Amino acid sequence: MVNALVLLNVDRDKVNDVAEKLSEIEGVSEVYSVAGRYDLAAVIRAKDNDHLADLVTGTLLRTDGIQKTETLFAFRVYSKHDLDRMFSI
Repeated sequence: MVNALVLLNVDRDKVNDVAEKLSEIEGVSEVYSVAGRYDLAAVIRAKDNDHLADLVTGTLLRTDGIQKTETLFAFRVYSKHDLDRMFSI
């Protein structure tokens, strides 16, 4: 499993709409409204790098209202939860 955080700048009047649309995309596990230089942060869990690339460039970036993104790849997950077990089929 590949995990990534996508930080997004969106049109000011579309923050809620974009967040809702992103949260409906398979592979996007959470979308957070955040303070600071970004408007939203999306957590993506994909089966491999190709799937992640398709999600980010093929799906997320086609969502109306997104101005700019920055994708952070996660090398390791430090958590009290066993995420691989929770998301395995």
